Amino acid sequence: MGGWMNIALLGCDALTVESAARLGNTPCGVSVHPGDNPPMRILLLTHAYNSLTQCIDAALRAQGHDTSVEFDINDAVTEEAVTLYQPDLVVAPYLRRAIPKSVWSQHICLIVHPGIEGDRGPSALDWAITLQVAQWGVTVLQAEADMDAGPVWASERFDLRQASKGSVYRHEVTQAATRCVLLAVQRFAASRTTASNPASVAWTPQRPASTQWQPLMKQPERAIDWQRDESATVLRKIRAADGFPGVADHLFDQPCHLFDAWPEDTLRGAPGAVIVQRETALCRATVDGAVWIGHVKRAGSIKLPATLAFARECEDVPELPLPDWWRAQGHTWQDIAYDEADGVATLHFEFYNGAMSTHQCERLREALIWAQQRPTTVLVLTGGHDFWSNGIHLNVIEAASIQGGSAADESWRNINAMNDLALELLCNQRQLTIAAVAGNTGAGGCFLARAADLVWLREAVLLNPHYKNMGNLYGSEYWTYSLPRRVGHEGARAIMRNRQPLSAQAAVATGFADACLPGTVAAFQAAVKQQAQNMALAPDIQAQIATKNKAREQAEAAKPLAAYRAEEMEHMRRNFYGFDPSYHVARHHFVYKTLPSWTPRHLARHRDTTGHLA
Repeated sequence: MGGWMNIALLGCDALTVESAARLGNTPCGVSVHPGDNPPMRILLLTHAYNSLTQCIDAALRAQGHDTSVEFDINDAVTEEAVTLYQPDLVVAPYLRRAIPKSVWSQHICLIVHPGIEGDRGPSALDWAITLQVAQWGVTVLQAEADMDAGPVWASERFDLRQASKGSVYRHEVTQAATRCVLLAVQRFAASRTTASNPASVAWTPQRPASTQWQPLMKQPERAIDWQRDESATVLRKIRAADGFPGVADHLFDQPCHLFDAWPEDTLRGAPGAVIVQRETALCRATVDGAVWIGHVKRAGSIKLPATLAFARECEDVPELPLPDWWRAQGHTWQDIAYDEADGVATLHFEFYNGAMSTHQCERLREALIWAQQRPTTVLVLTGGHDFWSNGIHLNVIEAASIQGGSAADESWRNINAMNDLALELLCNQRQLTIAAVAGNTGAGGCFLARAADLVWLREAVLLNPHYKNMGNLYGSEYWTYSLPRRVGHEGARAIMRNRQPLSAQAAVATGFADACLPGTVAAFQAAVKQQAQNMALAPDIQAQIATKNKAREQAEAAKPLAAYRAEEMEHMRRNFYGFDPSYHVARHHFVYKTLPSWTPRHLARHRDTTGHLA
């Protein structure tokens, strides 16, 4: 293992090594240096354990606080959680309903609102994007009878990027909210010590000077008028509804909701008409151009790639592949692209929510094979802006059962395609490979990244390198080979059992990743580009590649990769085809967004019946 770790850091300059040595000071890219206040018991009350909740949880734990999570299912469950845990403080990162008075009247409850001070209502980001405000922000306020009207404990503003609601939420909102929660917790802790220390100065939260209630944005406010709306307006409307609830519309005279919109600079057609298709996306004309629609949800169905959801109707829509698939084409829809400079090849892939279907895996593998033949010595895989990869495409797999096929068969095809892709990366003999992870990644996506020689993480990302949350899925992508080689067998077992996210800093500390770099996505990509070029220009780059190849040959002689794959796939066969339907049940609930009826016990530590709760 020691030899492999040496190889893993070959070519990294001082900045990378220094960054890799920062082993946990900034989870999610947010400073969390412990203060003078003693740790507290903090209950995270949330609708779901989403990326924001995970970041806040990791940051609070890094400060030494004891946290537990409860899904806000109903008043009785919330009240019971508070009684069991007896928290010093309740923090609500993500709610879709009000906290019951029985809780907020007895405990300080801090609400994370994705809006600036004074903004109120459930569609804060939707309205901000729709109204094209220049700046937006996050406010942490105290729960009271009037929603979003309580005293403010912390707030922060940021420039509002032109992007989808989900993207802004995962980046600017998540990092600002985490900073605000940490500051609010620090202020709350300080206020608790005031009574025992009269010399201390308590923080007094203040109400905003004025407030404005913005109602729930409904579909009439989101509606697209294809005969009047320009492309910029159409993009803005879909982006403001992306993730949830989408924009209610029609395609091929069938009702559906639209998601995942991209600009198109050159194509034209009759406004509202579907003019061409490309892979999974449909291009629809506007009054001044066109936009691409990547995903739709047909009435009574699930969210799917647009060309799959309307597969029959698309038979008459002409296909328009990119003339040079590998060249970044500008303002058009393109999910795989390539560029190279100064000995560095960069393979970009942007798959919606990080999900990779069988066909997408096959296409990316073909692109990887092509990129490996280029005259370069370093190959960087960038993944998506919001998600590097999240593994197999559960919605496409579910669609197989809806359309009369077999979800088990499609699961099998998809995981084999993921394995073929990972194998191609593991066996690259011509280049040093880098997984440059700028967005969150989970499950098979984590181990696709780990198939590269180096994994460099943006310091704000979260990894979920486990599979069991999806119905005790065993997982593949050669994780039984790559993970123990980095963290040891005990470390591998701990990661796969834990079911908890890893911050970028924790991933470096455990050995799962090699370096952690700061900054925005753009800054991270620039740093990766510079350091990859330094590696490519190193005089011993060919010796480094030869050392890597020798290590791979020795590992293959000890136990072939085919043996690891066969063992993993035997477990996966039982997951897909065996008597235990847990995977299929969990996938169905995930795809259909079924509301949870209980909080998983690995999150709800206050419900631990083994007596391990501190």
